[in-house]
Amino acid sequence: MTSAKTSKLRPTHLILLLTLLTRFLILVLIYLSSYLPSFDSSPNILLPPPPLDASWAEKALWRVTNPLLRWDSFHFAHIAKEGHVFEHEWAFLPGIANIMRLSAQFIRLLFPHSNPELSVRELMVGGALASFLVDVLTPLTLYKLTLRHFPGRPSIALISALLGLLPSSPATLRYAPYTEPFFTFFSYQGMLACANGRYLLASTLFACAGAFRSNGVLLGGFVIWDLVAYPFLQRKSFSIWRAVYATILTALIFTPFIAHQHSAYTLFCSSPPPSSNPNPIWCNKTLPSIYTYVQSKYWNVGFLTYWTPSQIPNFIISIPPLLLLFAFSSYHLVQVIPRLLFPTPTSQLRKQKRHLESNEVPPSPFLSETLTPHAIHALVLSLTLLFASHTQIVLRLAASMPILYWAGAWLLVEEPEFSMSGLWRGRGRAGEKGKLSLRGSREEQVGKGKGVRWGSWWVGWSVVWGSVSVVLWTTFLPPA
Repeated sequence: MTSAKTSKLRPTHLILLLTLLTRFLILVLIYLSSYLPSFDSSPNILLPPPPLDASWAEKALWRVTNPLLRWDSFHFAHIAKEGHVFEHEWAFLPGIANIMRLSAQFIRLLFPHSNPELSVRELMVGGALASFLVDVLTPLTLYKLTLRHFPGRPSIALISALLGLLPSSPATLRYAPYTEPFFTFFSYQGMLACANGRYLLASTLFACAGAFRSNGVLLGGFVIWDLVAYPFLQRKSFSIWRAVYATILTALIFTPFIAHQHSAYTLFCSSPPPSSNPNPIWCNKTLPSIYTYVQSKYWNVGFLTYWTPSQIPNFIISIPPLLLLFAFSSYHLVQVIPRLLFPTPTSQLRKQKRHLESNEVPPSPFLSETLTPHAIHALVLSLTLLFASHTQIVLRLAASMPILYWAGAWLLVEEPEFSMSGLWRGRGRAGEKGKLSLRGSREEQVGKGKGVRWGSWWVGWSVVWGSVSVVLWTTFLPPA
């Protein structure tokens, strides 16, 4: 007879099994795609193919390790090996390079080598193994986080975790030594700690995420929301001590980014330059930041600078995750923010509760106020990616926002549809005209066959685009 404890573990076992299975399928697809001609053969210089008389195992190993070296991983490998040597490399925070170096040193302990210098292969494989470790843990963390925000809804937690196995950039999130797997893992862990009221731990984990991507500074919003904004909206009172505590914790989250800037300032700006080689122009800025300087100079990052005809394909492939993030965030915020700003009197709440109970219409779990900071964070980050960044980065970065997978679960569980008035409405009883509603029986509209099952479309797109993107990655084709 199965115990209750074992029964509770079943979803986590399923998630773990499917995590390993999908990871294996990605490796198989990479192996098969490696037989296609590569657009750029430069990885073969640093990771040369085995000799013709090599064994099948050696050749197969090369086919699944050579594609590790693509796009930004060239920069990561060089930084891990030599440090930040070139100016453009300061666009990358040191987290991933440190992970690659430490993992490679661990491999060297297991397999000693006469050459004291770490090889590119060791750095890439070490980083990939570390990525595999967090890849196993991240879906389980998402499951726990979803249970925390959707109490009593284990099916939503399971659906969200399984959707998390279908990211829009499997190669960067579930294969290569890239920043996104670690950023996503530490972001989830910090959000979980925040949801449990452990704000010092949450800030420490958010700081770890910030060591991999500069976007980590936005994670401070979760701490500020919980300690300052939400209590103020609930009680209409302001606690100076909570504000001070939130400020200290937010400063902790900013530490990796500030330390990175300080290292560059010390290197380039602190000592008097020779007359033949003056200080870089960013040293004389009011707020000297090498990060913003190199992003603008080498990557053309800025407001609307990416909005050119040549980038239209990148905007097109970015539409699905951006649209889902915007749709769910706006749906949630339009419903919840007025409720927070203008609380309903207790007597009216009781009347509404009796009305809901009489109509047997349960409140949507996707309108829980605990999701509000996630919706705000997703909206801010998505707008930044759309208007002031390389927009296709959303394919890699969206996975770090659990609300993406909650939105996917929303599509599958509540089957919203987009009305002609431009609002998301539920199947069946759509509520009053012009208002958002996701409840009621479905027979009326489903019977007409007019509804679009957006959840099925989302899953289908995730599978198809995820597979295509793995092939593109292996053959060294965009998107980066």
